[in-house]
Amino acid sequence: MTQTHIAFSQTVDSARAGAELGRSIRGAFAGAPAHAVVVFASAVHDYPKLLEALAEHAGTRVIAGASSAGEFTDKDRGEGRVSALAIRSPEMKFSVGLGQGVGTDPADAARQTVEAFAGIQDAGYAYRNALVMTDALAGHADALVEQLTVRTGGNYRFFGGGAGDDGRFQTTHVFVGTRAYTNAVAALEILSRKPVGIGVAHGWEPAGEGLRVTEARGAQLVSLNGAPAVEAFEAHARQSGQKFDRKDPLPFFLHNVIGIRGDGPHRLRVPLAVAADGSVMCAANVPEGTIVHFMKTSNASAVQAARHATQAAIDALAGETPAAALVFDCVATRLRMGREFEDELQACANLLAPAGFVGCNTYGQIARAEGQFSGFHNCTAVVCVLPS
Repeated sequence: MTQTHIAFSQTVDSARAGAELGRSIRGAFAGAPAHAVVVFASAVHDYPKLLEALAEHAGTRVIAGASSAGEFTDKDRGEGRVSALAIRSPEMKFSVGLGQGVGTDPADAARQTVEAFAGIQDAGYAYRNALVMTDALAGHADALVEQLTVRTGGNYRFFGGGAGDDGRFQTTHVFVGTRAYTNAVAALEILSRKPVGIGVAHGWEPAGEGLRVTEARGAQLVSLNGAPAVEAFEAHARQSGQKFDRKDPLPFFLHNVIGIRGDGPHRLRVPLAVAADGSVMCAANVPEGTIVHFMKTSNASAVQAARHATQAAIDALAGETPAAALVFDCVATRLRMGREFEDELQACANLLAPAGFVGCNTYGQIARAEGQFSGFHNCTAVVCVLPS
């Protein structure tokens, strides 16, 4: 039977925080070492000191995770914290992969990452999954997810997100073992004899007519319908009776994200800034030639989306009892919702109880699973539930 333990630290001293988490894990496992640990940590921490202490006291270097922009569990939450999920299981096997240079060559980063995956050659486990945390500021997150799928022959399901740095958008890190890396991707391979559930939902809907992306350079949205992108934002603000300030656009952007039209639900992109040429920088790539919509939501819709994602992940366990979950949502969601983000986390907790969860706010979310809309997302709840 799978054992899990959820740990949370508010300690500012990084070595002490790591030791605190590790001792909590060993105590929960009656002195036995963890088989794997997933950890999310605020940018206030010295990551090597935190990870070294965690590894020493938890009894394992099979550690994966990332810097984050808000840390939480089903019982604790805040900023400037560390959250961790430890796992011991005779039903699961874990490996940690690292891919570097994701910003310049996502295909090679994917190749490096899956070199550590035992399940590509070992068919002894029916369910092959991986937690994937990437340096989203390095870019190419969509391409990375595609390349991971190709490199694993479509036999793996992925979930996770983009590392954060407390909303500074300067430097983000991923964790592998006791080291932290930039311009890299970290993955925890989870091979399981029982189903692992993944659910995805966002609760946003189109607020206007579709616009064609007539020019884009990666995450830089240059023009919509042949005009500078910012003009479309200004027009939407006038039509919807909202205030838009080019010098301070974030309040508008948090409530008016871009949705990329596809076969399923829109994939969301959060606008971040307006450039002098009228282009708009987004949190992830916007493909040229696609149709996009301005999107709208409410706090109630965000809570319902988290509930839907959690229930979908539980249903995917095919009757198995949840042991614990990993939950991801965007830093933009937390900033937009304010104190009501607590309601979203509580919705997840209510459905999972008595199992708990560990998670963080990310710079984008990753999901690739059957029955779910897949790829790299913004403002989207992604939930992975591990079976007991």
